[in-house]
Amino acid sequence: MDQIMSHIIEKDPEQRAFHQAVQEVVATVGPVLDRNLEYRKQAVLKRITEPERVIMFRVPWMDDEGQVHVNRGFRVQMNSALGPYKGGLRFHPSVNLGIMKFLAFEQVFKNSLTTLAMGGSKGGSDFDPKGKSDTEVMHFCQSFMAELFRHIGADTDVPAGDIGVGAREIGFLFGMYKKLKNEFTGVLTGKSLNWGGSLIRPEATGYGAVYFASEMLATRSDTMENKTCLVSGSGNVAQFTVEKIIELGGKVMTLSDSSGYILDEQGIDAGKLAFVKHLKNVKRGRISEYTEQYKNAVYTPVDPALGHNPLWDHKADCALPCATQNEINSQDAANLVRNGVQLVCEGANMPSTPEAVDIFLDCKLLYAPGKAANAGGVAVSGLEMAQNSMRLSWPRQEVDKRLKQIMKSIHKTCLDAGEDYGVRGNYVAGANIAGFVKVVNAMLDQGLV
Repeated sequence: MDQIMSHIIEKDPEQRAFHQAVQEVVATVGPVLDRNLEYRKQAVLKRITEPERVIMFRVPWMDDEGQVHVNRGFRVQMNSALGPYKGGLRFHPSVNLGIMKFLAFEQVFKNSLTTLAMGGSKGGSDFDPKGKSDTEVMHFCQSFMAELFRHIGADTDVPAGDIGVGAREIGFLFGMYKKLKNEFTGVLTGKSLNWGGSLIRPEATGYGAVYFASEMLATRSDTMENKTCLVSGSGNVAQFTVEKIIELGGKVMTLSDSSGYILDEQGIDAGKLAFVKHLKNVKRGRISEYTEQYKNAVYTPVDPALGHNPLWDHKADCALPCATQNEINSQDAANLVRNGVQLVCEGANMPSTPEAVDIFLDCKLLYAPGKAANAGGVAVSGLEMAQNSMRLSWPRQEVDKRLKQIMKSIHKTCLDAGEDYGVRGNYVAGANIAGFVKVVNAMLDQGLV
């Protein structure tokens, strides 16, 4: 295992997020390799940690003032053993190859856990849509797709949205793909409802995380009712995480964005959540504006140099990080434990550092890693692909029912895999082992390719 990690770090020393994602998996699958010696002979760890294909390209575009800009585009097609590549597109200044590889690697296991026939990929650009006009975003998306279209397709690679890529961006990307390929096909998910999108898709990641949290609580004969919750982020995932917690009788006290967070000890009810949705989705404003509308709430700016996030230093029962990777460090984790949090369920991708995860596991919290807990988004993307293939649209109740069942199945799969290898209740090990075994077996069935 040490040799594998040394080899990966030596090849790409700057890709720390990717190293972290691989290390988490490598640290848990040793017993699987010991029980299946053929896996070692076939070098499955080396094969599964190397992308099948990496595409990197320039994206020139012109702003409203006639100034030309050039960004960098990526698509990392990590593994297609289980089906066409599937994974989101992220438009954010932090995007680089290491981040894309980390997200694509996580996506392989997440997609495996959904039970749907999907491989894993991820892509995006260091373009920042914040502050850009609709026309500027359209110009960028069209330029981005002018290269990406060569490498994707309904049976090859099906991108979706992620940070910075919502229905607006998906629409512009799809329109350009349709023009270039002269075909109307389900090549992107997250589309608008009136031209091929699926009901529940915007809600899926947040709803799915809360469904998973509810399954964890049920193992201790408990429910979400009357639970106080800390939620980070204020985008799509966070919004619908809050919505489902409210529906199940819980109370959410926090939301955040890149500048700081709000604390509303009275709870964010349905009316307040509607304000947040309009603020973030329509006005594209800052979460600090929440306190202008609701005077009882307190806004706290957060300086990254502080070294921890005070959002996680409030008494609560549950924490659901829904913002970005590594937003909970060891100090934050210790604060959560000290303040009585009993459940941490990740709506974001890898939001907890390895040191934070160790604290959660040592203290025997109910802790669900993102690859299991936030798989609802890609699950409903898979359902959208199925609906596109059949040229029909399922009703909301049908999609929600399927989502809930998928999250229930993922939870059971993680528990069962953990039990098979003597770590029942460790959702990290269970998720990694279950996803790993399924993908590796498919790889071996298909030969050395």
